[in-house]
Amino acid sequence: MRVHFIAIGGSAMHNLAIALHLKGFTVSGSDDEIFNPSKSRLEKHNILPESWGWFPNKINASLDAIILGMHARIDNPELLRAQELGLKIYSYPEYIYEQTKDKTRIVIGGSHGKTTTTSMVMHVLKENKIDFDYMVGAQIEGFETMVRLSKDAKIAIFEGDEYLSSPIDRRPKFHLYHPHIALLTGIAWDHINVFPTFDNYVEQFDIFTDLIQKDGSLIYFEEDEHIQSILQNKREDITYIPYNTHPFRVENNHSILTTESGEYELEIFGEHNLQNLMGAYNICKSIDISDLAFYKSIQNFYGAARRLQKLDENKNCSVFQDFAHSPSKLQATTQAVKKQYQNRKLIACMELHTFSSLKKEFLPHYKNTMSTADRAYVYFDPKTIAHKKLEPISKKQVAEAFGGTNLKVYTDSDKLITDLLAMNFTNTNVLLMSSGNFTGVDLKLLANKITRNKD
Repeated sequence: MRVHFIAIGGSAMHNLAIALHLKGFTVSGSDDEIFNPSKSRLEKHNILPESWGWFPNKINASLDAIILGMHARIDNPELLRAQELGLKIYSYPEYIYEQTKDKTRIVIGGSHGKTTTTSMVMHVLKENKIDFDYMVGAQIEGFETMVRLSKDAKIAIFEGDEYLSSPIDRRPKFHLYHPHIALLTGIAWDHINVFPTFDNYVEQFDIFTDLIQKDGSLIYFEEDEHIQSILQNKREDITYIPYNTHPFRVENNHSILTTESGEYELEIFGEHNLQNLMGAYNICKSIDISDLAFYKSIQNFYGAARRLQKLDENKNCSVFQDFAHSPSKLQATTQAVKKQYQNRKLIACMELHTFSSLKKEFLPHYKNTMSTADRAYVYFDPKTIAHKKLEPISKKQVAEAFGGTNLKVYTDSDKLITDLLAMNFTNTNVLLMSSGNFTGVDLKLLANKITRNKD
């Protein structure tokens, strides 16, 4: 098979390109710019484009498929040439389905927790030497790529993102996978640039449940009121499996699962992660993994990259990084660290970076989401707002939206870091939350400075 990627440098796209290359496909691609880690990883597998730009002459009738990334525009010269030649054009989720349509597909959806839940299932299956294909939205310890597509695996596990598939396919990605086993972690409004009303956003999850295969199953977090609303008219041809937070206790800053077969100490923590774990447990149970095998395996799960990832620590200070940017994720993550380390203060730093988070109308959703932190810092870069062509927001608007007396708002990244490093971190944890990097900050280096308490 010969496949060509338009916008090969994207996070998901370059991983799919590598997966197909490893499967034996002939892979080519183009992009107008490619940054690391995509660049070095494509180079390692000898599929990095020789030069940046779009080259319609690369598109010819010998190609079996074109895979189109979201980064490309609808007037992309290579796309126009492919359309002119009548070539088959796929979005990457559509092509992943094509490669796994004869396998048992497991899809984890939801506004939060889907990367972690997917990672947990992947970890348990790997620990138990079960062969499987996968697609996940973060780098997972023990897995070289974020996508794997094989000839022989009977199971495929996908993180079900609700964002759009491609410039010419405006369906949410998770509508294309048609799962046999589906999971919903929870619903909280996100991607407001695509789904302008909450009802429209919830509708996408309703459609997702309709696409579950006959005789399949839906595993869902039963305390989520919005999931409950879309389950009012249940299908008779699928099985519904509710779950809640796994029973646990905290001892010496560690979470310990309590089960009928004994107790299991975890590396991860936070009530939201214990909910994700229970979802993963039900998926594994659905594919005949025993309770004992699950609990033994999950003990050494350290989490996905940028999901409560510990960057550095000393005897009385730990620094964590998290992807949290939506209100529900921000609140859950902040509460998790504070509850886990009740004998320590918490400094929580959050960057408004996504389209939704920087939109003036959306800011009120952040009310009191960082109230459990002893000190809360919120940063945004006015240049990012201008780049996204959004209406400017002020520090005062952000402060009023978040509320609380523990909050300070910054628009100067250097000033934020200077003020942070001037603090005393004795018996104090630091939580850094962003889908970006606070405008060019090396977060691992920052964590090292914090734990060494030097600038």
